Amino acid sequence: MIKFTKMEGLGNDYVYIDATHQELDNVQDLAKFVSNRHFGIGSDGLILIKNSKKADFRMQMFNSDGSEAEMCGNGIRCVGKFVYDKGLTKKKELTIETLAGIKSLKLNVENEKVKTVEVDMGEPILEAKEIPVKNAKEFKIKDKTFYKVNLEIDKDLRQLTCVSMGNPHAVDFVEDVSSIDIEKVGPMVECDEHFPNKVNAEFIEIVDKNHIKMRVWERGAGETLACGTGACASVVASTLNGYTDRKVEVELLGGKLDIYWNKENNHVYMTGPATTVFEGMLLGTPPKNS
Repeated sequence: MIKFTKMEGLGNDYVYIDATHQELDNVQDLAKFVSNRHFGIGSDGLILIKNSKKADFRMQMFNSDGSEAEMCGNGIRCVGKFVYDKGLTKKKELTIETLAGIKSLKLNVENEKVKTVEVDMGEPILEAKEIPVKNAKEFKIKDKTFYKVNLEIDKDLRQLTCVSMGNPHAVDFVEDVSSIDIEKVGPMVECDEHFPNKVNAEFIEIVDKNHIKMRVWERGAGETLACGTGACASVVASTLNGYTDRKVEVELLGGKLDIYWNKENNHVYMTGPATTVFEGMLLGTPPKNS
């Protein structure tokens, strides 16, 4: 039997398992099984909390299709809540190891439970080879060099700004996010040949200098209600293109995130909620290739 916790950050929901004292087999199949909303628990993926030699804890994340991902901004906030609420730590400032590097968290605790979490998401990656993106056009603004790609999306030639927050993002600015046929255009962007590792696609509507609306098609998961790394990448892209200031409220389908791209240290900070939904036990092991 495996104990699990279902958690969500703005509706971006994952199944969380404490793997600090146990080894799990067939994790990719387990991720697909628990993510299935009809035959499993139902989630955008699986996140394991593990021990780390470099940080307080290690976060290992799998998408709903079983593929391993580098990072999830909403997921890492829930990791902070998980380890504090369950007594694995009493630190209100801690570090989490991810495939996108070590991230620093500040926990806002109310009545002995974590309410919101601020995450230092580190510096945005703008180099084409590191995102990665191929055959992109170079742009320069002040001290920043960044890249865009021209894509034909649903018979419309669009120019997308490319940013990595440890995982790749392509940001498309649109007039009305509610009118986007994301089930059609999302996969077109995700699997475009410009992106050798595929890409997360964000569709952004500029409300004003400090407010944007966002929908996201996540690589390996489809449309989700929120994406923390995507919100960060979108604010970086919005700032680079001169559409917003550095402090922006990002309105997603699942709620709102506060994003701040600090000019002094070049780090992006994300603040938002983390919520426990329910807990349970997995009986037995999932079938292979679930």
